[in-house]
Amino acid sequence: MSVAPKLLYPAAGVLYTRPSTRRRFVYQCLNRSTGSRRSRGRGFQLPRVASVPYQPINVDYLEEEFNGLGHGVRFEGIGDECAAKLRLENGGSAIVMFPSGLITSYKSPMWHGGSLELLHSSVCEDENGDVVVRGGVSLALDCGSIRLDDVCWTLHDVKGNPRESIQVELISRAAEGKVELKYIVTLGEDMLRSELIVSNNEQTAIQLKGSVLSHLTVSTPEATYAIGLEGSDFYSRAPCSSSYSIVPPDYGQGSGSGLGRTLNGILSGWGKSKEKESEEEVEGEEGEETDNYKQLTEEMSRIYTSAPRNFTIIDRGRRNSVVVGRDGFDELYMFSPGSNHVYYGEYSFICVGHSAMLKPILLQPHQVWRGSQSLFNPNL
Repeated sequence: MSVAPKLLYPAAGVLYTRPSTRRRFVYQCLNRSTGSRRSRGRGFQLPRVASVPYQPINVDYLEEEFNGLGHGVRFEGIGDECAAKLRLENGGSAIVMFPSGLITSYKSPMWHGGSLELLHSSVCEDENGDVVVRGGVSLALDCGSIRLDDVCWTLHDVKGNPRESIQVELISRAAEGKVELKYIVTLGEDMLRSELIVSNNEQTAIQLKGSVLSHLTVSTPEATYAIGLEGSDFYSRAPCSSSYSIVPPDYGQGSGSGLGRTLNGILSGWGKSKEKESEEEVEGEEGEETDNYKQLTEEMSRIYTSAPRNFTIIDRGRRNSVVVGRDGFDELYMFSPGSNHVYYGEYSFICVGHSAMLKPILLQPHQVWRGSQSLFNPNL
């Protein structure tokens, strides 16, 4: 099987056995030699922007440690990455990659008896022949001087069972333990939830700035609507740029977006720690959303500062809807690549992000902060 199916699609099934006494994951998998399955086929190269050296992962050890406990999780090595493939008995599934922390797939059961992919991910090669993965759900956040899309995540625990819900817990200690990070991904019968917990062990306050980005697959933005944003204040900004975000190369060159004058030099501005933002970054359209049934046909990159905690994305082309929820974040980032692309193609997606861009979150010394985003499927 090629790299793309391994990253984007879960295994056909997971055998279920009654859970026995749960054993917490320890770090032997990082210290043992890698299993034979990782030596087969072409190695999977991480995006070149990743700056953290990854330790080898013993996939065979993970399979032995967790798969026999009936949690509903299988592990597969893909080069330097490991894919944790979660599957419920009702057909729901998800794929969580580590050490990158990228969620590349979320399939949810539908009213017609099948399942539907709700996330948009792409696997391609860059000019150097390295494999690049983008889209899905990713952490485009800065925690002080630490970029979370460069953080090396380690599997800490697996809980649950395939009849109800499955939870995968990743952890990381950054800046020599001065910041502790925990990332919990939960697959439920009708939802996918990702929660970030940040513990500031510093003696000084730190800022959390950026977005949790979710690329939702759609037939075309022209057939897609955002429901429930009427009355929300917004600011137009350049698209969020991170290791895993997807932005068409021609974005902003048309007359509809109004961003063509300011895109050059701005795309790299999001996700980088700064004392001040340039005047170009803060300029842009601002106003109040007047449409409660907003069609996402045109190119759009906005931050809503007073959006409801839950709103709905409807795709008429696929006859599908997703309720997007957030907690811990006051802002909502919304991006549409526009409809000047092939239907059901590379740019058939909408990106929503739970954001702290205009007003970063301040963590006091020894404070613990929690934030989460959820994708709920109302179509069962």
